[in-house]
Amino acid sequence: MDLERITDKVKRHMPTVLGHEQFMKSAVLLPLVQKEDELHLLFEVRSETMRRQPGEICFPGGRVDAQDKDVQAAAIRETTEELGISEGLISDVYPLDFMVTPFGMIVYPHVGLIRMDEQFDPNPSEVDEIFTVPLSFFLETDPDIHHVNIQVQPDESFPLELIPGGENYNWRTSQIHEYFYIYQEKVIWGLTAKVLSHFVDMLR
Repeated sequence: MDLERITDKVKRHMPTVLGHEQFMKSAVLLPLVQKEDELHLLFEVRSETMRRQPGEICFPGGRVDAQDKDVQAAAIRETTEELGISEGLISDVYPLDFMVTPFGMIVYPHVGLIRMDEQFDPNPSEVDEIFTVPLSFFLETDPDIHHVNIQVQPDESFPLELIPGGENYNWRTSQIHEYFYIYQEKVIWGLTAKVLSHFVDMLR
């Protein structure tokens, strides 16, 4: 391959996250609702029958499907399916910073406004409960931050003999910063709290 062809390929390449093809892609919506003359954020409590993270608090969202036009469309679709509302109630949807997690997932958060013109009808297979928290609470309350340590453990077939140091190789360790907000008896933590903190920092 000559230099001209190499240069042409590099010029036409659009950078993205390396290895993104192997990552699961999810989109979520941070729903703002007007309630009692004040803006609130709406949250879900995940159904206890869910395979992943049952009973935890989250925003509406889920996997980006092949038929979704883009990640924003996925966030809106997931919101309508989980809350049992029509798409016409959702407006002013804008992207926030996306996240690449240590567990092979890219999360695309969005913020949007949901009008409460009709009764919500949450999908019971995914949602046990919905509730709202005044936005002012998060603007006035910093999250507690705790840490989870991550260590590397090569599997049995890993060719340690091919790397400098072999069995004594100095693997890099890491920490995950876990954010916690506690509102009344509700504990909002993990990825949901991290996305929420980013949104609040933008507003501040």
